[in-house]
Amino acid sequence: MQISSRFTLAIHIFACIDTFENEYKVTSDFLAGSTNVNPVIIRKILGQLKGAGLIEVARGTGGTTAAKPLNEITFLDVYRAVECVENGELFHFHENPSTNCPVGRNIHHILDDKLFQVQSALEKELASITLADIKQDTEKYLREENNRNC
Repeated sequence: MQISSRFTLAIHIFACIDTFENEYKVTSDFLAGSTNVNPVIIRKILGQLKGAGLIEVARGTGGTTAAKPLNEITFLDVYRAVECVENGELFHFHENPSTNCPVGRNIHHILDDKLFQVQSALEKELASITLADIKQDTEKYLREENNRNC
């Protein structure tokens, strides 16, 4: 199992919004330049983030801004906005385990609680990290980079 790159792209987008919104119009083309990803993909992610109420997008050549303070947006919010998790379930169970097999007949009973525990732990951890944490780290690395270049 692997979470798609939409999640890390969305976090990257927020870091760019916060870093550059006062200097540039943060558009899908601008974000595509930073992420090195096709602007069409960026626009799809922006649409998902907007649909979740996490960003505001000005029409035309306006730009993008965060819809609320970064300390109020968690990784879990971003994850839920951009990841296609069917029925809120992280793990997709194989469709038709054999009822003729004692393992197949009982595999849901064997795994369901354990998979729920794993998903709950992941969601708890995602909820504990905010975009303000990313802002803080971004500023730290930019300062360090500026100090090395002086």
